[in-house]
Amino acid sequence: MIKTKVFSIILLVGLITNSFSAGSSGAPKDTLYEKAVNLINVAKKMEEKGKIEKAKKRYQKAQKFLIKSNKEKPNKADTLNYLGFTTRKLGDFDGGEKFYLQGLAINPNHKGINEYLGELYVATNRMNLAKERLGVLEGCNCDEYNQLKGVIDGSKKSKY
Repeated sequence: MIKTKVFSIILLVGLITNSFSAGSSGAPKDTLYEKAVNLINVAKKMEEKGKIEKAKKRYQKAQKFLIKSNKEKPNKADTLNYLGFTTRKLGDFDGGEKFYLQGLAINPNHKGINEYLGELYVATNRMNLAKERLGVLEGCNCDEYNQLKGVIDGSKKSKY
């Protein structure tokens, strides 16, 4: 009985100490990559609402985080995917394509890169290359395949 009470008190003190120390130091900080992804998600929503300039500012800020993240931890396909995405969204198709191709060199089956690179190819009137990317995604039973197929078929508009 006494052992149980002592254990309960120790456990309670430990929990209180942890919550105070977590509160004083704050939650763990997001990585540069995570900050960029959050900004990209916000920018996509703004873009859907027609707030293009606000979205562009978020893409620019996300791109800066991604560039820093890529310097700290190079050759991450996910980072290169979003570097390609933000670069493309900011109107630099050649730069975006380079990032996508770097990412594919690391992970040729990366769903996001294959979708976004396919969208870039549609936007730059290279349908044969867009269909190649679709072919890579075929059979994945994933949203990326459906999104790219919609853009290729013209049922979904690519904003570039």
